[in-house]
Amino acid sequence: MLTVNNLSVQFGKRILFDEVNTTFTHGNIYGVIGANGAGKSTFLKIIAGEMDPTSGHIHLEPGKRMSVLNQNHNMFDESTVLETVMMGNKTLYAIKKEMDALYLDYNDKNADRIGELQVQFEEMNGWNADSDAASMLSNLGISEEHHYTLMGDLEGKIKVRVLLAQALFGNPDLLIMDEPTNDLDFETIAWLENFLANYENTVIVVSHDRHFLDSVCTHISDIDFSKINHYSGNYTFWYESSQLAAKQRAQQNKKAEEKKQELEEFIRRFSANVAKSKQATSRKKMISKLNISDIKPSSRRYPAIIFDQEREAGDQILNVQNLSASIDGDILFKGVDLNMAKGDKIVLFSKDSRATTAFYEILNGNQKADSGTFDWGVTTNQAYLPVENHSFFESDYSLVDWLRQWVKTEEERDEVNIRSFLGKMIFSGEEALKTCRVLSGGEKVRCMLSRMMMERANVLMLNEPTNHLDLESITAFNNSLKNFKGSVIFTTHDHEFSQTVANRVIELTPNGAIDRYMTFDDYLDDEKVQELRTKMYTI
Repeated sequence: MLTVNNLSVQFGKRILFDEVNTTFTHGNIYGVIGANGAGKSTFLKIIAGEMDPTSGHIHLEPGKRMSVLNQNHNMFDESTVLETVMMGNKTLYAIKKEMDALYLDYNDKNADRIGELQVQFEEMNGWNADSDAASMLSNLGISEEHHYTLMGDLEGKIKVRVLLAQALFGNPDLLIMDEPTNDLDFETIAWLENFLANYENTVIVVSHDRHFLDSVCTHISDIDFSKINHYSGNYTFWYESSQLAAKQRAQQNKKAEEKKQELEEFIRRFSANVAKSKQATSRKKMISKLNISDIKPSSRRYPAIIFDQEREAGDQILNVQNLSASIDGDILFKGVDLNMAKGDKIVLFSKDSRATTAFYEILNGNQKADSGTFDWGVTTNQAYLPVENHSFFESDYSLVDWLRQWVKTEEERDEVNIRSFLGKMIFSGEEALKTCRVLSGGEKVRCMLSRMMMERANVLMLNEPTNHLDLESITAFNNSLKNFKGSVIFTTHDHEFSQTVANRVIELTPNGAIDRYMTFDDYLDDEKVQELRTKMYTI
């Protein structure tokens, strides 16, 4: 389907890709992963023809059509929603536009040309294009009333879904998507997972959403040491198998036969899970052909995110009574009652992200509620990760001095101790002396997590904790919260995070809160809960 020959990309002295040779074959879905800055988005831009490599070339099989998820949300502001979707199939759209223009000036001279175009249009199933585009939009939750609206008049989150419909329209042979789940709600992501799991053509996707990668990928394409290697299986298989391989490499005394049996058992367990997945039958058969040679250790570094408690909390964690908040006349939530018990790990979410942010800001004394009260248990101490952290990084402190602000003992003030701590969070050597003004988004979040670990709280509040983090940090963070002995209340767009950490779900609506002790997947799948959700947002 797509062949990469001797591809090299260099920016100044920095080499992103060095003579990469690889093939993406028909019917597979490739999840492209790599550390931040490894070149994932650059690689997709080169495939899409939006950027030239330093040397080498990309070859798409003749006659095959490529579609790319557009990242420019304002490119089609002068077009209607339906027209924007149809532009996804450029050849079909060009034929339609030419036919429409010729019809307006119909004469004997252009009749033959119209006839030729009509044949091509019919071969491409063009007469059903309008209804196919409308159906795609409806599946993505965009009602008919918006189909003839100008893109420029839509809010950002609806634009994202229209551009997704554009990329999927017309069944492209090769689909290129960079972070397709950004700004989508959980229901739309679930629809996209089901769509792609049964998609018969080739997909190359970059995503930080592990649940999405696990649901759709047949292969993981790992960018490491300036090369790209394909591994059969989804992200979890790649992560767990690479961890197992790294562990085995360190076990010098273990016999080769024992290691082989351990790997075979791992593959058997994974293949059994694949059988229950959403993937089409043909893909399941292919994934089941995994073998030991596919399992290799990775060079990835995972931060040591470990939350310890200074003391264990008592049974009463948080009591909220009749809490309400609004912004500019919009009711965010009202009449919220919550009794948080020891061991609760609550995923807090809402269709309006302003609601969850206001809830955290009120609990942390940064914002006043319209009404209601809240009381923290006397044995609790809290640590908070806000969604916006700019105000924490407006000094010229080095990372060592920045983190020293939150130490609790003289021993912790020692530079060797702080540098050791930062090293575990992947700030090694001279990086620990960088000023905090020059940090990237992901580095700032890792600093904020370091601060929280220093606080040794028994209640954690996390508002969009995975924002800006790479897959390695997200995975380490997720594992840490699963093992944390205290209580957590968190909001995230990361499905895997919600499903594997939370034992309770609270949804804030303008008409109160829905509160259930159940897993996140059970909450989304429960028909009675879905009826209640619809009612709570429409009263």
